[in-house]
Amino acid sequence: MVTRQDPTLPDLGGQRVLVTGASGGIGGGIARRFGAAGARLALHYRGSAGPVFELVEELRDHGVEAVAVRADLALPGAAAGLIADAVEALGGLDGLVNNAGIQPLTPLADTSRAEWDEVLGTNLGAVFELSREAATVLAGDSDLDRDRGVPVNRWITHIASIEASRPAPAHAHYAVAKAGLVMHARAAALELGPVGVRVNTVSPGLVSRPGLAEAWPEGVESYTARAPLGRLATAADIGNACVLLASAGATFITGQDLAVDGGMLATPGW
Repeated sequence: MVTRQDPTLPDLGGQRVLVTGASGGIGGGIARRFGAAGARLALHYRGSAGPVFELVEELRDHGVEAVAVRADLALPGAAAGLIADAVEALGGLDGLVNNAGIQPLTPLADTSRAEWDEVLGTNLGAVFELSREAATVLAGDSDLDRDRGVPVNRWITHIASIEASRPAPAHAHYAVAKAGLVMHARAAALELGPVGVRVNTVSPGLVSRPGLAEAWPEGVESYTARAPLGRLATAADIGNACVLLASAGATFITGQDLAVDGGMLATPGW
């Protein structure tokens, strides 16, 4: 069993977790925090293998069990194949983090139907398919745990956004998809709770990444000035929230949206 590397985190030793979109900054941060909590990881990527394989090696150097799994989630059957690959690699599945997504910038009036469909299909449709496939595996494992008298902790977490309730210009398709994720989690929590599967969302605010302050100085300055905690989120902050929802301390939490935004949603709109 993998041992927890960071004693400040809940102990997830033994959990088998699939993280989608692990080649990106937020996905990598989520993977690192799950690894530090002792989870065993299947890390999904779609295109270039380099970033994910580098992350796998980094995690293994720290004693974390990790494997890379590839899938183009836009293709028919890809979701089922990815869940099957993760189950085979890890010997089962305890949790799924739906992080993979795209974030184009296009004013609503200039958005084509093709682009709208691509964003909704990637950010919402693929999550629906992955969750449906994962739920069958997770529910079956929950039944086995009940039979053995083991506490049940099976879960799915979607990475949504505070844009689900506070959209930004040129992000209509993205905001709509993220709002859909929040409602999908609530609906799925209602239907999957009886079979032992919890479903929640984590909604980041603006997340720091290399070059962001140089590319969008006015946005970064505005956010840090208004957010009560006075800074941007880090990928580790998002990972910590996901670890919390995966932990034994969250086994009565489902259908909820956890904002990780430094308090931005609490600020007045006037």
